[in-house]
Amino acid sequence: MNEIICPKCKTAFKIDEAGFSNILKQVRDEEFNKELKERERMFNEDKENSVKLAEANIKNELQSALAKKETELTEMKSKIDNVELERKLDVTEAVNKIEKERDELVGELKSKDTEKQLRETALKEKFASELKTKDDIIKLKDEEIALRKDMKVKLSTKMVGETLEQHCETEFNKLRATGFKNAYFEKDNDTKTGSKGDFIYRETDEDGNEIISIMFEMKNEGDETATKKKNEDFLRELDKDRLEKKCEYAVLVTLLEAENELYNTGIVDVFHKYPKMYVVRPQFFIPIITLLRNAAMNSIKYKAELALVRNQNIDITNFEDRVNKFKEGFAKNYDLASRKFKTAIEEIDKTIDHLQKTKEALLSSENNLRIANNKTEDLTIKRLTRGNPTMTVKFSELADTEKTKETR
Repeated sequence: MNEIICPKCKTAFKIDEAGFSNILKQVRDEEFNKELKERERMFNEDKENSVKLAEANIKNELQSALAKKETELTEMKSKIDNVELERKLDVTEAVNKIEKERDELVGELKSKDTEKQLRETALKEKFASELKTKDDIIKLKDEEIALRKDMKVKLSTKMVGETLEQHCETEFNKLRATGFKNAYFEKDNDTKTGSKGDFIYRETDEDGNEIISIMFEMKNEGDETATKKKNEDFLRELDKDRLEKKCEYAVLVTLLEAENELYNTGIVDVFHKYPKMYVVRPQFFIPIITLLRNAAMNSIKYKAELALVRNQNIDITNFEDRVNKFKEGFAKNYDLASRKFKTAIEEIDKTIDHLQKTKEALLSSENNLRIANNKTEDLTIKRLTRGNPTMTVKFSELADTEKTKETR
């Protein structure tokens, strides 16, 4: 028997071993339940605190990572904006430069076109004036031919008296001081080649360049014997003299074949037999010099103008070459800028891809935490004691006690 004192009334009473064991068991079961509940409470608190701490840590890490990525994105965006701004500035500068050079080249081309049109207009007016002058000269010469025909007998008589050579020399000397300042007109006295003409005419410009040269041969009826000669009889020798004395033209001034209308109508060219050779009557001696001289002068002018036009064409060609070179240079610069811009875009794409992977990793971490939290919420006392014999016995005893209480 065991003696037990009541803690409330202080009364002592005795109890056998079975009752004492039963009371002791009740006390132990109650203490165990209290301790188990306390531990369960503490475990729940620890679990909740751990989850909150983990959530706080993850949230801080996420915020830190996002803040860092936002900073990187801001920096990349700033770099992109700077690259885009620089590209726009480069393109704007290049376009302005192109437009400026284009305007300058267009202005230059317009100036060239205007100058060309003015030259064409001046040439047309000049040609029209010269054509009118030529028509007037032809008209005057026709009138002079008619007059000369009427005076033929008188003139022929006079020329026979003073000789044809003297007449031509006198006519030329009358105009030498006014119309032929830079001209040479003298007798051909050079017989080194075994042959000579009557007169040689040479004229030069202010720089001493020869403009024209003419070999003259004069034939008069009075200079011949009773056997009449023809003009053709002297052409071969005249052409030979022209070549030997290096003259450009040859002119036969003749009174032979007085009744031949071919020679009486004016200036006759015999190019079909001898190049650059004319046959004229004495009255056309000065006109033939004037016509050949003007033709030579015009030829020089036309050659100079042709050279100028060719130079203009060369200038236009050079202009086109400069435009082509400029286009090639601009294409190269544009290609280089385009490739650099493409590289920048690729780097941006890589950064975006890296950020996307980081985002996926963070989302994966969040998913794992969610699964861990779900597992924690599903955790029970039975799951914690599964496989633990001591805890299994305790829970079995507790279950039996509960059933006994219910039976009572």
